[in-house]
Amino acid sequence: MNIQTNDIGHVIQLAIAPVFLLTGVATKLTVLMNRLARIIDRTRELKSQLRQGPDPECNEELDVLYQRWQLINYAITSSTGCGFLICVIIAFLFLGDTTNLPLDRYIAGLFVLAMCTLIASFVFLLREVSVSFRYMRIHRHDVPARPD
Repeated sequence: MNIQTNDIGHVIQLAIAPVFLLTGVATKLTVLMNRLARIIDRTRELKSQLRQGPDPECNEELDVLYQRWQLINYAITSSTGCGFLICVIIAFLFLGDTTNLPLDRYIAGLFVLAMCTLIASFVFLLREVSVSFRYMRIHRHDVPARPD
């Protein structure tokens, strides 16, 4: 195995695009984690209100928050899987180039799989936002008027 400097430079050039994709997935994971944190905070708030006594509105909102929590968890899982697959692709790029193994089909297949998990993550995020907006739209007129 005689690796030339030019070969390593070429492999690094090939790996740049997946690294940028990995950066985008990491940023998306940050957004998803922030949404999850807000859901958890709101759930804690509602549970403390429920300790004071039963409240059907709190229970209804908790049900919506649980649904949103599930969708965000699916999105996080899909994004994490995508990030993992991108890392495997980068490793395969280096491994294939340094060992002359024919890994091109595996790399292509992993890339397609990574894109499918990324698409799934976006679908789950879109669904979570939709559930959130639907709840807000239904309850937009529930706020009592301020006394003047």
